[in-house]
Amino acid sequence: MTSATADDVRRALTGVIDPEIRRPITDLDMVGDIVVESGHARVDIRLTIVGCPAADSIERDVDAAVRAVPGVAAATINVGVMTPDQRRALTERLRGGRAARVMPFGPDSLTRVIAVTSGKGGVGKSTLTANLAVALAARGVRVGVIDADVHGFSIPGLMGLVHDGAPATPTRVGELILPPVAHGVKVISIGMFLRAGDSGAVVWRGPMLHRTLTQFLEEVFFGDLDILLIDMPPGTGDMAISVGQMLPHAEVVVVTTPQSAAADVAVRSGLAAGKTGQRVVGVIENMGPFTLPDGTVMSLFGEGGGNAVAAALSTDDEVVPLLASVPLSVPLREGGDDGMPAVLAHPEDPAARVISALADRLLTSGPSLVGRKLPLSTN
Repeated sequence: MTSATADDVRRALTGVIDPEIRRPITDLDMVGDIVVESGHARVDIRLTIVGCPAADSIERDVDAAVRAVPGVAAATINVGVMTPDQRRALTERLRGGRAARVMPFGPDSLTRVIAVTSGKGGVGKSTLTANLAVALAARGVRVGVIDADVHGFSIPGLMGLVHDGAPATPTRVGELILPPVAHGVKVISIGMFLRAGDSGAVVWRGPMLHRTLTQFLEEVFFGDLDILLIDMPPGTGDMAISVGQMLPHAEVVVVTTPQSAAADVAVRSGLAAGKTGQRVVGVIENMGPFTLPDGTVMSLFGEGGGNAVAAALSTDDEVVPLLASVPLSVPLREGGDDGMPAVLAHPEDPAARVISALADRLLTSGPSLVGRKLPLSTN
């Protein structure tokens, strides 16, 4: 029988990924002493905090990885907690030398920031954001979502991050907030910070909204993201202004329905984004015409709204395209109610196929990195 060593076990543990931080536990100094004697491996694991929500998952994955090492016949996993000094060292490592309370998604960041906005509520903006995020993650893209619709937050439910009526709670490590992960997407929402039994009604004015956005951008550790989606509140209020001020380089996607009344209002949100320096990269028409089993096309909310918004936002210098027309879909609605986005639960649904194609289109239409300074370090 092959004799296993502590080094063999440690190498095996490089494949165990912390489900919140999304890095190997060996890189996070979560692995302590390893002793292997007569085929029995004893491994000490240090969790970030007491009551870590990922504790069971990490212990299970560590146990499986250790037992899979040739020469290991039995395993004992001792689970402890990091000391305050170890947690401070971890937060410094995660920041990568960046000072605390610094927004990492500035103009020099390699993360593509896309704000999904609409002129009015009820057009399916959040449902589209959730499904688009999951479709992008399924393609290997590192994705985060900020639910900036503080008064009408719905992203936790749409992403399946609500259990027993309460949204998942982020983990705090020092000053960093680790966002919950669902379907490969890191998610943060004000709903995750409400106390148990709270009615869920957030009655805040502009300064509090700005402070919330600041905390989401500065204190939440998303890690290295390829794309950050921001689910905006409808309209052109305080949060839209704050996002424009803090992320003037963000791209904006405007969501409308085919109905002319919704389209007229959607144009205003696109024009408001332009006034803060943001660039409208396209329009998504939701609840578009759908085909009945007998082949009849039903236009429940009319036709042409998406094209009308795209035309109104286009200029002589730049054409704003209609990126997609998503047909009205029962599975899309059901997926939102169940917390299982339709792009995963019903990938063959016409709406899911359109959203998946939209994800591909966004990936091929991103800004060029030519001439951009890369954040490389020789340390």
